[in-house]
Amino acid sequence: MKISNQLFTITIILLLIATLSQGFGQVQSSDKRYIRIGSLQNHYSAYGSERAWNNSYYEGLIWPAQYLYQDNAVIKRSFLGCRDYVDEGGLYWEAYGIYLSAGFVGSSVFPVVLKQSAKFALPTVIVDGSNVSAVYSRDIDEINPDQVPDRIVTNIINTSMGLTMNRTVYAFSQQYHDNYHIKIYTFTNTGNIDYDDEIERDGPLYGVRIGWSERYSVSREGSYAIGGTQSWGKHCWVTKRGEDYAQHYGEPITLANPIVQWIRCGFAWAGQAETNAFDNVGGPYLSQDGRLTAPHHAGIVVIHVDRSAQDHTDDPNQPVTLGWHAGDTYPGMNTVSRAELPKMILQYSMLSGNPHDGLGGNERFWETYKDKKKDPYLVHNDGGGTNVWINYGPFDLEMGDSVVIVEAEGINGLNRDMCREIGRRWKQAYNDPNDKGPFILPDGSTTDDEDVYKDQWVYTGRDSILLTFSRAKRNFDMGFQIPQPPQPPTLFEVSSGGDKISLVWTASPSEGEGGFGGYRIFRSEGRTDTTYDEIFACGFGTDNPGIVYQYDDLTAARGVSYYYYIVAFNDGSNNNTDANPHGSLHSGMFYTRTTEPAYLRRPGSNDLESIRIVPNPYYLNADRQRLLFPEEADKIMFYNIPGQCTIKIYTERGDLIQTIEHTDGSGDQAWYSVTSSRQVVVSGVYIAHIETPDGRSINKKFIIVR
Repeated sequence: MKISNQLFTITIILLLIATLSQGFGQVQSSDKRYIRIGSLQNHYSAYGSERAWNNSYYEGLIWPAQYLYQDNAVIKRSFLGCRDYVDEGGLYWEAYGIYLSAGFVGSSVFPVVLKQSAKFALPTVIVDGSNVSAVYSRDIDEINPDQVPDRIVTNIINTSMGLTMNRTVYAFSQQYHDNYHIKIYTFTNTGNIDYDDEIERDGPLYGVRIGWSERYSVSREGSYAIGGTQSWGKHCWVTKRGEDYAQHYGEPITLANPIVQWIRCGFAWAGQAETNAFDNVGGPYLSQDGRLTAPHHAGIVVIHVDRSAQDHTDDPNQPVTLGWHAGDTYPGMNTVSRAELPKMILQYSMLSGNPHDGLGGNERFWETYKDKKKDPYLVHNDGGGTNVWINYGPFDLEMGDSVVIVEAEGINGLNRDMCREIGRRWKQAYNDPNDKGPFILPDGSTTDDEDVYKDQWVYTGRDSILLTFSRAKRNFDMGFQIPQPPQPPTLFEVSSGGDKISLVWTASPSEGEGGFGGYRIFRSEGRTDTTYDEIFACGFGTDNPGIVYQYDDLTAARGVSYYYYIVAFNDGSNNNTDANPHGSLHSGMFYTRTTEPAYLRRPGSNDLESIRIVPNPYYLNADRQRLLFPEEADKIMFYNIPGQCTIKIYTERGDLIQTIEHTDGSGDQAWYSVTSSRQVVVSGVYIAHIETPDGRSINKKFIIVR
């Protein structure tokens, strides 16, 4: 533990310097910083905790981020408390409590710093002249080439208790470490109870307790398959590990034994909804192809807790609480005032490990209740679902004293290909009562029960999340000195053409490093929310050494949308520690992924008679449609049209349903079978009226069969 203790001491010193010397200002409660460089992406709020509701859906903790609707966050209820508190006016409080939420900003919660630093500038990604990466540039406040993590979010909050929280979030794009974020919390008795630098309170804080109750939806897409109430995590199971951490905490976690049950953690996954007659574990999309939409296992690992303000070694007996709590059950305060003292006392009791209204526990929730209640929320009848519940303390803090808590939050589970394979096979058997398999289980044995088959594969996510947690702990224990991938190219430009799509990139800044390997290009068809295939690889210096590279995609088909990303890779010679599996490392896909499509764009035609509508007739489920436009089932193409024209689409009886202004100079235009009011069109005969700026026009008839 020698390396860890040295690291903790250095970390505390640096964070204290940053905290106590920071020129504070006022940060708006609505301010956020987004980390979007790995497979786990999230925002962090100015007030030191996160409520994921954005007035439309629960946003955040997106994993795997290359797919749509993968948000997993709901709410993190964060509480601070102390006992025998004497405020700045000399008034005694039996207990004093803080609730870190947007509603208390300006009264008891005072965010003074929220910023994000990056190790290197964001690469520029251009598609057909449009800078598609520009929107992400506002994520970064400063560049710090000396930092090790790809991104660091720094968030400092003063409180009316005089306890200042410095939350620093570390994120990595290395492929084995990009699905968790490490969070270092430093709690300091500064005596600063508001926004300004003046110290209003001078005195100790006794019995400081810190805790949170965090709920996951696991996942947003899964709620569509399981039922809408899962969008706020109503049907989540929760469990924990690490009851015997004190007997193991000095043991290393190695590549030979990367998954350990003694690591301190709590995590959640989607359970059975009482409203469903089918087994919905894993979120099989019953109304579609059966693909599993909720394989996610999300949670928190406790990496380090100071024993005290004087002893910064890890306390194996912390946290004082690690278990479950009913989701919307807590002593909600309306204001910070003497009138709320009874609620503050209840909150302090909850932070001490006593579940509010008795609706919580320090035991493993799933293992304790799984055979008694099919729907998890029925254990406690709180329709808000079940939270992972963690409390720390108590700590006595003199003026200037600090304690440090380190956690990591991560997500893991079955990958998309396995979700398709398992879910489709499950649905096939679900639809055919005579289909008894056999179904192959993860351990190689078989079953004749499709639900057992599906569920056992989903539950492999438990080992997956423990693997994620072990990597986070190893990363921290190594002082973040994990093997680093090369940096991505600084520019990636994709240009549509008539017979090819051209890709140009500049050299990675890492080309001069030992072991640099080269570049790989990946492509998807029809959408970004799908699997990417490698289409090209090269070494470095193969064209204009160290300056510009080019690859022409000659395999693109007309009418298909294409998306790309490029990575720089090394030979793995720097990847020889126990931090993760050995082998080649590559830069992250999200640095260079294009979010706008590129096409084969043929020149516009002046011959109106040569205009074609493809396919015609259009059949939604036809093999021809799938071959023409993979992943774009509703796509219809207008070919050989003038470079500048207006396309008006009418029903057979003459109702105008869509107008398309074609202005890009090419001879191709896509239509996705929707009206101007965003309604998908029905089966029928349609007429396309195509008119040029000089008044020439033609009508083309086509048929849609849905």
